[in-house]
This record gives sequence, structure tokens and C-alpha cells, in this order.
Amino acid sequence: MKKQINNPFILAIRARNLTVEIHHHSAYQIVLSNDTPFTSTINGQLCERIHGFLIKPQVPHFCVAEKGTLNVLNIEPYSNIGLELSSRFNADQDYIIFNSPTETSTFFQTEKDTFDIYTIINALLAKLPTLNYDERISKIVEYIKDNFFKQDITPQTFADLVFLSPSRLASLFKEQTGSSLSKYLLWTRLRQVIYLALTEKDRSLTDIAYDTGFYDLPQLNKYMYEMFGMPPKALKYNSDLIQVY
Repeated sequence: MKKQINNPFILAIRARNLTVEIHHHSAYQIVLSNDTPFTSTINGQLCERIHGFLIKPQVPHFCVAEKGTLNVLNIEPYSNIGLELSSRFNADQDYIIFNSPTETSTFFQTEKDTFDIYTIINALLAKLPTLNYDERISKIVEYIKDNFFKQDITPQTFADLVFLSPSRLASLFKEQTGSSLSKYLLWTRLRQVIYLALTEKDRSLTDIAYDTGFYDLPQLNKYMYEMFGMPPKALKYNSDLIQVY
């Protein structure tokens, strides 16, 4: 029997009274406020008193929200959700601005102008076609959930688990999720890193890196910069201002 699983390539956080320096990253990013308007500079363009934006990967930007709360969603660009978001841009667009909660709800097709992070996530998932995942893909997902911290996981590890060749499994996984097995494993590890950095403040980042499957802190820093435009120490330093979903 085939088993239904949700798309995993979303990392959502809530940040309050936070200023983020200029950066860029590999993920699509949605930044939303449904209380206080904020200011952002995106690709050199000043955007004042906005309520949110959606940007493509690698677009430089920064935000100032010193008196409000921002909901931030990072999305793997080659996942099914990322590919669906890419279709919403015009050919010459790098970002889309939302000047009011009404514009946000219209864009994401939510029922109310006042929303929480789960409303947006559910709206994103609702755009995807219903898909019953192959039981071998579900088995891989469960394995990653239970074993992501192991440093010796290879493509052959997954292939042996479901009795497929690495190339056939890679093709099947990409067909069903839009992205690769290696990115799925990476996002699983990074989600856990962010959770631990925000909730276990006494643990060192080196220990967190090792306990989530990275070889060392420099490797973790590299992937955090690449995917989200910030090092884990920035999250840890601002842990009193950030909540992870």
C-alpha cells in the first residue's frame, strides 16, 4: 500500500524586533507581517512600510522590523513547492511585494487577511497535486527521520534499503518530490540544527553540528550560509527573538 507524506522542504521561523543584515541564499523566501509594516531593501530597491515579500534564490536583501513580528518561510527551490512558486513570477521579476495583509491573502488565496504561519503553509501545500507516494520513498523518508544524525549515510545506503540502484532511486525520488535525496537529508539536518540552536542554548554549535550528521562546524556553517544566508551562531545569538516551527 502507498502512504501519503507531506512535502518537507519548508523551514519556517518567527522573528520579533529583529534587524537582519544584507544577505542572500539558495532558498526561496517568504517574509510576512500581519501586524506592523516593516522596511526592506531588496536587490538595491528600498521598500518601505510593506507587509511582506516573496523573493527568488540569490537575491540580496535585508529587513528592519524593530517593532513587529515577521514570519519567515524558506523553501527548497527544486522541491515541488519551490517549483510551483517559480511559476508565479513574471520573466523579469526577482521579487513580489505585498503592501497589505489583503494583498498577501489574495496572493496565497487564504480566507482571511489575518493569518498565522500555518495558514500560509497550508495554502502552499494546497497548490500541489495530491500524490500517493511510492512505499519505497516513504521508507526512505522514515529512515532519514530516524537516522539523519549518522555521518556515514551514502546513496548506496538508501539503495540497499529499498533494493533499487542508486540511479533508479534518485530518479524516483526526484520524480515524486521535485528535489534530490541529498537535499532532503540536508534540509532534515538543518531543521534539527536550527531547532537545537534555538532551544538548547547551553550546547555548543560544534556539538550540535556533530550530533546532526555534519562532520564539523565549518561544514555546517557552509551549508547554513548557502541555504539561509546566515551562520548558526546568528540564530543562537538571537535565540530569544526567534521561534522555529
